[in-house]
Amino acid sequence: MADPAGPGRDPAAPLGAAAFAACLDPLGPFEPAPRLAVAVSGGPDSLALALLAQAWVVARGGALLGVIINHGLRAAAASEAAEAQACLARIGMPARIVRLTDLARGPGLAARARLARYAALEAVCGEAGIVHLLLGHHAGDQAETMILRALGGSGPAGLAGMAALAETSRLRWLRPLLDVPPARLRATLRAAGLGWAEDPSNADPTATRARLRALRADRAGTGPATRALCVSAAAAGAARAAAEASGATLLAAHATFRPEGFALLDPAPLPAAALGALIQAVAGSDHPPRSRSLAALAAAPRPATLGGVRFLPAGRLAPGRLLLVREEARLAPPVAAAPGAVWDGRFRVVRMPPQHAGPYPLTIGALGPAAAWRARSGLPAAVLRTLPALFGDGSLLAVPHLGYHRPGSEGFLALFAPARPAFGAPFRPVALPR
Repeated sequence: MADPAGPGRDPAAPLGAAAFAACLDPLGPFEPAPRLAVAVSGGPDSLALALLAQAWVVARGGALLGVIINHGLRAAAASEAAEAQACLARIGMPARIVRLTDLARGPGLAARARLARYAALEAVCGEAGIVHLLLGHHAGDQAETMILRALGGSGPAGLAGMAALAETSRLRWLRPLLDVPPARLRATLRAAGLGWAEDPSNADPTATRARLRALRADRAGTGPATRALCVSAAAAGAARAAAEASGATLLAAHATFRPEGFALLDPAPLPAAALGALIQAVAGSDHPPRSRSLAALAAAPRPATLGGVRFLPAGRLAPGRLLLVREEARLAPPVAAAPGAVWDGRFRVVRMPPQHAGPYPLTIGALGPAAAWRARSGLPAAVLRTLPALFGDGSLLAVPHLGYHRPGSEGFLALFAPARPAFGAPFRPVALPR
């Protein structure tokens, strides 16, 4: 597909192959024959992304999988998902439809639906062995995000908007269209002779984002205010990336992570953002702590409890250093043990016993009382009590980090894999055209 306008020139021209490659290529690296997935709703933004990405992938000898989430919240959701799948088939793209079954209307529906959708997308990509997932957020979405975060009192990091690249332990989430006005995406579909469906929830006046979209009165996403907000997000994103790079250098010099899920830290001053990222990883939290206590603790690290993490003298484990360990009182309850299951936001089950003959379900949870293990492990009791363990019928079956497995449970393995490693997942801002 030729680009009739060139990137950044005509805000209403179709987006061509060269312009799209300029958006996606910097979010690599990609393998020589790339395998990617794209989240498709059937709306114009995700369909345009699918069309552009399909051409990009085919030109490189790769493959693209469409993933369609049927949230089940509207009577027409199933037919809309089927129509989106048929549309992708017309451009030669295989697609899977995933039906969400646990959503119910009520408070916080938008947030709950988003989390459920993202979990389903991650699961599909994991099953397919795909590590790159494309999302269709565009310049209008970025502008709305900036306004919503400003209204919500977000700090500098939040005002970087959505990231063009965000990495977790299992997936790279790519948003190559964050600087592209939605008018160009619709023009791209028209040029290819493809239609699309409009999600009625996008105009629901009870939704905050929909009301904001109406107030902005820039459906095409080509107005100066939208552009200014995207430029501001890019600048804040660059500042955030620089701060994270600096924080990563400091943590590499002063902190050590252990596979048992704890960290050792020199009692030297750190930027609050660096210490917050460290706390977030040890706690398995979605966000770092936001409080004045964080700034005070970063300026003078010392024994304390913050954000679900205890700061303790490391003692013989590392004389003169601090031990950062998960606060036992904040540990999550046990969860069903299965490949891919995550317990306490920190430990992911990567392998299960090949054969489980017992009539009881298996769960993963905290080891708990640790006196019996202290002598053989050399680890502090505060660490031992928070280790992941496999249980069945109320009995302890395995503690992989201590090398303990009862007969029949030798295959069980859970690895420390917080969703947001401390500065291990780079925040890459949008690269604006010159």
